[in-house]
Amino acid sequence: MIFGTLSRYFFRRYVVTTMWFLIGMSAITFLLDFSETASRISNFPGYTLGGAVLLTAVRLPLILQQTIPFVALFVGITVLIGLNRKYELVVTRAAGISVWQFMLPFVAGSLILGVLTVVALNPLAAWGQRQATQFETAWRGQDNAMIRALQVPWLRQISGRDDVIIGAKTVLENGTLLMDAVLVHFDSTGQVILRQDASSAKLEDGYWQLNNVVERKPGEIPVRKATEQLRTNLKQDFIKERLTAPETIGFFDLSNRIAAAKSFGISTKALETQFNSLLSQPLLLVAMTLIAATVSLKFSRFNQSRSVILGGILSGFMLYVVTVLVKAFGSSGVVPPFVATWIPVIVALALGATILLHQEDG
Repeated sequence: MIFGTLSRYFFRRYVVTTMWFLIGMSAITFLLDFSETASRISNFPGYTLGGAVLLTAVRLPLILQQTIPFVALFVGITVLIGLNRKYELVVTRAAGISVWQFMLPFVAGSLILGVLTVVALNPLAAWGQRQATQFETAWRGQDNAMIRALQVPWLRQISGRDDVIIGAKTVLENGTLLMDAVLVHFDSTGQVILRQDASSAKLEDGYWQLNNVVERKPGEIPVRKATEQLRTNLKQDFIKERLTAPETIGFFDLSNRIAAAKSFGISTKALETQFNSLLSQPLLLVAMTLIAATVSLKFSRFNQSRSVILGGILSGFMLYVVTVLVKAFGSSGVVPPFVATWIPVIVALALGATILLHQEDG
């Protein structure tokens, strides 16, 4: 009965502190991103102050998702140090409750935070990233001097005797709409015979619909056309899987997109890495909580060792850097996606548990 009441108290402290950290982190992130966004897009033809606020708001979930591991780390350190300074952990230990017992509420809290990040925050972040790209593209208008490449996808299509490489600066509508597209045509010997620059290229059923086209042939004067059609055997589903960034796909859609990409013979390393990274997110937050415990459980009434706390923060930061780095290896296919996402988390969990065992049980 006593342990149950104590667990609820610790869990409530963890939840309240987490909420305050998330509110503070959201406010700071919003202000910083708004300042950066406003200075970057203020010269766009369609820019407005309200639009900049809206763009920052839809980008906020993605940025906040990236900071969640640090939130778990700092929340753990803050709560445990606070309990130590008020002698609450001292009384808890004197009552015969081991560190493994009173740490359960904090582990459960971080696990729940990780699950909510995956099932709620991630889909919102993916949607926000897609909306932000559309907003920014619309505000640029037709001023090519202001266009900044967000993505540089390249496709090659061979339809009959036509061999064409297609590139674009911005991808919209799940890859079926290319803005500022460049199409380079080759003959059978590999020589360039035509270049088409289009303000947009929309993939329709069996053809690309090109708008505001400038055609250039070697040794000839450029020709402008309002519209042009280019035959293609590429399917919309193929383009969608080929060009969509994993970060813009919500957790619940990833498994279906992986299956679809495999059916087209497209590499799924990046999608599988993103999927496994989201699956391992709850355990990553648990590892951050254990790291926080290793530097916060030693009793100190007033002056907690700053060097120890700094070591914990650096350890958490290094864990985050390693997970991001290895995730990049998994996306590129250097390391299997499962290994790239799960091994750092498992090692961190084992290391945190080992340090706690050494500190508490000798």
